[in-house]
Amino acid sequence: MSDTERVALAFSGGLDTTVCVPLLEEEYGYDEVIGVTVDVGQPEAEFAEAEETAEALDLEHYVVDAKAEFAELCFDAVRANASYQGYPLGTALARPVIATSILEVAKEQGCTGLAHGSTGKGNDQLRFEAVWRDSDLEVIAPVRELGLTREFEQSYAEERDLPIEGGDEGKYSIDTNLWSRSVEGSELEEPSYVPPEGIYEWTNAPTADTLEIEVGFENGYPVSLDPGEQSSQSNRNATRSDADSDMEPVELIEELNDLAGGYGVGRSDIMEDRMLGLKVRENYEHPAATVLLNAHAALEDLVLTKEERAFKKQVDHEWSEKGYQGLVNAPLVSALEGFIAETQTRVTGSVTIRFEGGQARPVGRSSPYAVYSAEAASFNTEDITGSIEQSDATGVAKYHGFQERLANRVINQNKE
Repeated sequence: MSDTERVALAFSGGLDTTVCVPLLEEEYGYDEVIGVTVDVGQPEAEFAEAEETAEALDLEHYVVDAKAEFAELCFDAVRANASYQGYPLGTALARPVIATSILEVAKEQGCTGLAHGSTGKGNDQLRFEAVWRDSDLEVIAPVRELGLTREFEQSYAEERDLPIEGGDEGKYSIDTNLWSRSVEGSELEEPSYVPPEGIYEWTNAPTADTLEIEVGFENGYPVSLDPGEQSSQSNRNATRSDADSDMEPVELIEELNDLAGGYGVGRSDIMEDRMLGLKVRENYEHPAATVLLNAHAALEDLVLTKEERAFKKQVDHEWSEKGYQGLVNAPLVSALEGFIAETQTRVTGSVTIRFEGGQARPVGRSSPYAVYSAEAASFNTEDITGSIEQSDATGVAKYHGFQERLANRVINQNKE
C-alpha cells in the first residue's frame, strides 16, 4: 500500500459503508478514514443518519452540497431527451457528481486513497471509478475486493458493535436524489412479483383526477412552471403565486416532483440491462423527470425539422448510453452536445401537460420558432400566399412510388 495515512470513503451511514470504515484500517492498513456524504437531493433523514453513524464511529465526516450541479446536469439530460430503457438516469447521473465532490474533498484533506462500498455486480463501482481513476489516488472497493456478502457484513458489524441501525433501509435497497427514487431487492428481484403500493413514496396511486400545467423552456432548458387550475375536485399541491417567473433548477424539480407525484405520474417497473451484462428488475419513481422529458420532446417536435428530429434521436441515444455509464465528461459527449446545443437555440416556448391516469401527456405547445403553418396545413385552404396549391401535388403523386411500382412489375413479369 502507499505511504499515505488517510483515505476518503463515500459514506452513507448504511451497512456497506459502515463496515468499510474498520475494514479500511484492518485490511488495508490506513490510519485514518474520513467519510464524505454528497447532497444530490436525498431526504434530510439520510443526512441525520449519516451524521449519527459517523459520530458513533468517531469518523471525521464531511457533507457537500452538490444539488445545484446535479440539477444542471439533469437539465442537460432533458435537452438530450435522456433515458435508458425507460429510466430517466437519476442514479446514473448522480454518481459522477458525487464522485467528483468526494475527490475534491480527498485532495483538500490530504488523502491519497479513495474508497466506496459498491458491490462487484452493480453499475455504481464503474461510475465512481471512471472519475477517480483519472487521479493519482489509490482506489479501493472493500466489498468487491474482499468478496463480502450482506450476511458477513451484518455478522461483522454485530461482532464489533458497529452502529448500523441508523443506516438500515429495511429489506429494499433504495436510492434517492432530485431526479429519481429507485427501489430494488428482496421479493422485487422476482420479475413476476407485483410490487405493493407501499414501495412508493413520491407518487400516489393514479386516480381519475386531472390537472393541466404549463412548462416554459428557453434554449431547451426548463425555466418556469405554471400549475394551472385543477379540472377535477382535487386540490393537490398547485399553490405557486409567482408561477410564471423563472425558477432555479433545484426549485423547479422539487416542486414538480411534488405536484406530478400527487397525480401518480412517473412510475417505471423495468427489466434493466446493467453494464456488466446482468439483467435486473428495477422500480423507479421520477415525476419531474417524466414531465420535463415529455414536455421537451413535444416542443422539439414543433420546432425541429424532420431531418433534425431523426438525426437527434441517434445523438440522444448515444448521450443516454454515456450518461448511463457515468461518462458524462467523455469527449464523445462534448461532441454530441455541440449538435444538441445548436438544435436547442430554437427550443424556446411552452408546453401544456395534462396529468391523467398516472400519465403526463402533452396537450398543447407554443413557440416563436414553430416549423408550422396552420394556413399551409389546413384542409380548407386552397392557396397559401400564392406559393403552393393543392394541384401542385399532382406531379409529386405521380413520381411517388414510381420506382417501387416499376420494380414490382419487373418481378411479376419474370415470374411468368
